[in-house]
Amino acid sequence: MTALMDIPIAARKPGRPEVLAYLGPNWFASVMGAGIVANAAAVLPLHLPGLRLAATLVWACAGHLRRDRATALGHAADPVMAQFWGAPPMAAMPVGGGALLLGRDWLGLHAAVAVDGVLWIVGTVGGLITAVVIPYLMMTRHEIGADAAFGGWLMSVVPPMVSAANGALLVPHLPAGQLRLGVVIAGYTLFGVSLVATLIIVTQLWARLVQHRIGPAKLVPTLWIVLGPLGQSITAAHLLGAAAAGVLPAPYGPGAQVFALFYGLPAFGFALLWLALALAITWRTLRNADGGLPFTLAWWSFVFPVGALVTGTLGLATRSDVRALTALAIVLYLFLVASWTTAAIRTAHGAWRRHLLRPPT
Repeated sequence: MTALMDIPIAARKPGRPEVLAYLGPNWFASVMGAGIVANAAAVLPLHLPGLRLAATLVWACAGHLRRDRATALGHAADPVMAQFWGAPPMAAMPVGGGALLLGRDWLGLHAAVAVDGVLWIVGTVGGLITAVVIPYLMMTRHEIGADAAFGGWLMSVVPPMVSAANGALLVPHLPAGQLRLGVVIAGYTLFGVSLVATLIIVTQLWARLVQHRIGPAKLVPTLWIVLGPLGQSITAAHLLGAAAAGVLPAPYGPGAQVFALFYGLPAFGFALLWLALALAITWRTLRNADGGLPFTLAWWSFVFPVGALVTGTLGLATRSDVRALTALAIVLYLFLVASWTTAAIRTAHGAWRRHLLRPPT
């Protein structure tokens, strides 16, 4: 299986700044990570001095990664790097959602709604494109081995789930009537697009782990990506349930509230199972693999997926009034902040030393 950071990339064109020459779509995982750290802080039931300001600053920094489009197009032919084309549309979502949750303190509510609306449309369209195009390329052009399934396969199909959750945030700020109804219906449709594809891919990943074992150490962090669609689906079900109240006619509005809890709890149970497996495999790799767990951009897999689990856990805590879930969400958030800090520092160091901005040797 091709290692995540050992992927052939397009040659640098003459005169192109070296810092941009080797940026792949996987770099947008850093934007996703910063955005989820900020947005999760906004919904935590904590009122620590400076927490909201710190979260707002992180959100503001999340939208500043630039891309070299000509180079990025060359990654679509690679069966591993192509999966990370799902990162750019997903990166738009936490930035847009953060505009509503945090940025409106600076932008004002109307501007925040406008920013979120534009980014939601862009991210949703982009996410639907990746959800179709990348699997199509896998089915028709990419050479896929029997042991090729890895967590990154989820990256191309998760964006519609993120759109479902962020679209629900927009609903209360839209004009009543068909527009609100349309966004709610679109949200549940996007939910289904991502959920069914996720179930198929997680099944393939489980089979690969059982039949072909863990694989290269560099790919171990991508096992954590599974927590992303699981946590995000719980979050989406919670937010869509709240948005459906007063929008969907009876009995579907109350039914959406019931679905939010009784879908969320089983999905949460499987997420905890996968978290335990991912922790065990990561720890085993740290202890036993030659060189431990080498740093690559795959370390950002420890960030956004955990953040999605944080928001999903908080949604269940709100609906069930189980205080243990709130406590667990806070513990997971502390792990999220530690993971984000580590990944951000190591990424900045790798970029400064150009380890992450040069072709593989």
